[in-house]
Amino acid sequence: MDQILNKVGSYWFSQKANKEINSVGDDINSLSSSIEGGAKWLVNKVKGKMQKPLPELLKEYDMAVGIFPRDATNYEFNEETGKLTVFVPAVCEVGYKDSSVLRFSTTITGYLEKGKLVDIEGMKTKVMIWVKVSCISSDGSKLHVTAGMKKTRSREAYEVLRDGVTVEKF
Repeated sequence: MDQILNKVGSYWFSQKANKEINSVGDDINSLSSSIEGGAKWLVNKVKGKMQKPLPELLKEYDMAVGIFPRDATNYEFNEETGKLTVFVPAVCEVGYKDSSVLRFSTTITGYLEKGKLVDIEGMKTKVMIWVKVSCISSDGSKLHVTAGMKKTRSREAYEVLRDGVTVEKF
């Protein structure tokens, strides 16, 4: 009976160990898209440091919490340089309460400072045609979106997280 229990126990243990090793392997594979950010993510994971939700980070920098689609939950942020990279599962558009529309690529980058996101790549807005958004700044109840020219919008329209609607191309 002891031999049977030992075999069952060692089989269970080896299966559990394989599952854990595969999990670590999967984590390492998911890092391949961004070595620099991935290395930081791995260090933070080992340290047990959790990343705050994106809306919380935006709020901390005095930005409207709904400027990105709701499913943009994975991001990398370098506090020293201010570089923010946000990942969206698919190219999508988000319509806001003020009838404005933003289109997002699968990767959006920019530099986050207090009250503004500058040098944005991967975001467009519709102004008769789709125009690249280069800067979003916050000023009290107003949000200034720069896409060729600066357009002031009500910040309230961007304070609610909204779902993105998948589109064919960016």
